[in-house]
Amino acid sequence: MAAIFQGIGAAAAVAALPPAEKFHSQSRGFVSARKGSLFVVRSDGRPSLGSSPRSRGAQRLITNAVAAKADASVTSTASKPGHELLLFEALREGLEEEMDRDPRVCVMGEDVGHYGGSYKVTKGLATKYGDLRVLDTPIAENSFTGMGIGAAMTGLRPIIEGMNMGFLLLAFNQISNNCGMLHYTSGGQFKIPVVIRGPGGVGRQLGAEHSQRLESYFQSIPGIQMVACSTPYNAKGLMKAAIRSENPVILFEHVLLYNLKERIPDEEYVLSLEEAEMVRPGEHVTILTYSRMRYHVMQAAKTLVNKGYDPEVIDIRSLKPFDLYTIGNSVKKTHRVLIVEECMRTGGIGASLTAAITENFIDYLDAPIVCLSSQDVPTPYAGTLEEWTVVQPAQIVTAVEQLCQ
Repeated sequence: MAAIFQGIGAAAAVAALPPAEKFHSQSRGFVSARKGSLFVVRSDGRPSLGSSPRSRGAQRLITNAVAAKADASVTSTASKPGHELLLFEALREGLEEEMDRDPRVCVMGEDVGHYGGSYKVTKGLATKYGDLRVLDTPIAENSFTGMGIGAAMTGLRPIIEGMNMGFLLLAFNQISNNCGMLHYTSGGQFKIPVVIRGPGGVGRQLGAEHSQRLESYFQSIPGIQMVACSTPYNAKGLMKAAIRSENPVILFEHVLLYNLKERIPDEEYVLSLEEAEMVRPGEHVTILTYSRMRYHVMQAAKTLVNKGYDPEVIDIRSLKPFDLYTIGNSVKKTHRVLIVEECMRTGGIGASLTAAITENFIDYLDAPIVCLSSQDVPTPYAGTLEEWTVVQPAQIVTAVEQLCQ
């Protein structure tokens, strides 16, 4: 197996291999249920079924980068700079740009090769870069995660895809004892520049085992950074930043956000792994959120504005470490905090964020911090029950009204 990775760097300099005969390997049962982009949702939350709908203004490119506020002008997307991509396509574009830039970058995981990944993030990469740099693995998460960590120790920059984040629990020993700690336990002799990524979160009736939110599992591991993408713009920028980082990074992608569409810049950009994004400035209350809940919050924000409230919405993006500079400045301005997450309430990101804000900014708070989280139950398969376990916009509106009384 070591010989395989010895050849990866050299393989990048060789012309693309002839396309291998396409095949469909055995995969997890739910993969085949997702076919194409039947329904597209724009990153401002509006559904789109046509080929050229209107959208928000193009995001401006900022050096060292946090996504800028959307331009308020209403113009046709065809007249704006950049190009439109779905979120999974933005992830692929960022990955492909880094594979072109650095021959040490490689991908491994179940069905990432000629099948293109369970959500098509790696579609076409095996044909372009060959089977050594886009390596299909057996259904053996502990083994191929350990293989990727070993490859990183030798100088490569692997991206390990979990077909579903819940499956990476099988690799928890590799991620915790090796990925997070080897730089320290080797006395700095080894760096582990590895990216672990994949879909997670509550989908549409995927059942308890395929609806895991593993942020709470991984946040306590020393030496690991965690980020969560929520738009095509930040998905690409965070992917590129994670690949270039010398630290191990876990990139959380939500299964329901892959079909979000947004216009992103043609120019190259890389985001910071440690910066939050100001989604909506406001004065009355700070709402901290990330991933899919960003859209529930923005839906609630429209109702709140109509009721006379002015919420400030921050997508924290960096789950570890927290961007306490951005968060702190907001708390000092609004003096009230609402945290909205899809993670479990007990031991979740919201609990850690509550502790961090209390420790650093308690003197600026005029009310107790409120945290809305998913219920501490296995996610039900039944659609109505599934919806009840996750925070809904109406709950956010009620929480803000009570906070601002």
